[in-house]
Amino acid sequence: MGGAKVVVYGLSTEGYAIACQMAIKGADVYIIDESTPSAISLKAEIAKTYPNVSSLKEDEPLLAMEPIDVAISKAQYLFFTPRIRKTGQDIKTEIHSKFKDATTSLKKNSSVIYTLPTGFGGNNENISLLEHVTGLEVGKQISYFYYPLEDLNQQPKIIGSFNGKEDSILADLLATGKKEKKFVAISSSEHLHAINVLSRFSSLSSILEVCRYVQDDVTKNDLSSDDFQEIFLNDMVSGLFDLKSLGSSFESANTLMYLINGSVKGIDGYIKKLIDEIRSTLKKNDLKASRTKIALSWTLDQHEMRGDKIEMLQNLTSRLRDYIGDVEAYQHPNFDLFHSDKTTIIVACSKIDFENIEKNKQDTNIIVIKANPLCEIIQ
Repeated sequence: MGGAKVVVYGLSTEGYAIACQMAIKGADVYIIDESTPSAISLKAEIAKTYPNVSSLKEDEPLLAMEPIDVAISKAQYLFFTPRIRKTGQDIKTEIHSKFKDATTSLKKNSSVIYTLPTGFGGNNENISLLEHVTGLEVGKQISYFYYPLEDLNQQPKIIGSFNGKEDSILADLLATGKKEKKFVAISSSEHLHAINVLSRFSSLSSILEVCRYVQDDVTKNDLSSDDFQEIFLNDMVSGLFDLKSLGSSFESANTLMYLINGSVKGIDGYIKKLIDEIRSTLKKNDLKASRTKIALSWTLDQHEMRGDKIEMLQNLTSRLRDYIGDVEAYQHPNFDLFHSDKTTIIVACSKIDFENIEKNKQDTNIIVIKANPLCEIIQ
């Protein structure tokens, strides 16, 4: 494995984490920031010094570079880990265009590892595109693997492989600790990923829908001691990209589509509930919209591959502005900002943000709403 030539296309959080892991193992790694024309050489000492993309970008260490097409043409393994920021119908176009850029210069006997989630049959499309762009046949002159990255702390246990073919070097590159990777057919890995995503969202929608019916304070208090109170908006949106890409696999209505659409509607219903809670808080406290500021506290990772949290924050901000003019989003909010003549309602969108607010809150002119299933209000 030592010295395997690896290129990671996309300076995303997930791409960088995997690049660091392989560089520390001794692979010859280049990572491509899509916004620059060069591939950056990532050595083990850099990987150890800079734990994430933000720290690397802030410090801008001097790193060896080479042209993107040159790096890709030498690659034995190309990991596709781009940052996707388009929404709706444009997502597919953006992904295809980046995938073409990433694979055009690949040579014979190289391998592509696709790490974005696809729905059923999505990898067949990628394989056709890869063969069209490179002129090489998958399974004979070039290899293709599916490895959907979601949780940084827990990479997939399985690798989807064309014809289920194993690759021991790739397995070593991706191994974490003593956990072995298992190779399965691509369609099997698509189905296993779908089960993981759907199980999580089915459970989440059950909680959100039941909590929508909680009206009285007694029930609210009794439920607020339960574990699901630790689910914040940030957790609800995690993996929404995967859910929607699964939904795009189907042309017609079927039971799976009901589950997918129900989950998407459940989150949308939650956003409506959150907005209603904010409006009723104004009423209960006799607050005028013009004398109130809404601070959405949501510390986001701007380098994630998926853009669904960024999109959700923009959506929530614009929907709240329909009722209250003064709505701002904050990362790690600095409480000096809130000493104004307005009453501030802070909406804590993640557990980290809520803990930060609790630790630093001094002003009495602040109302906190936890963006969890019960939208608890703390005054």
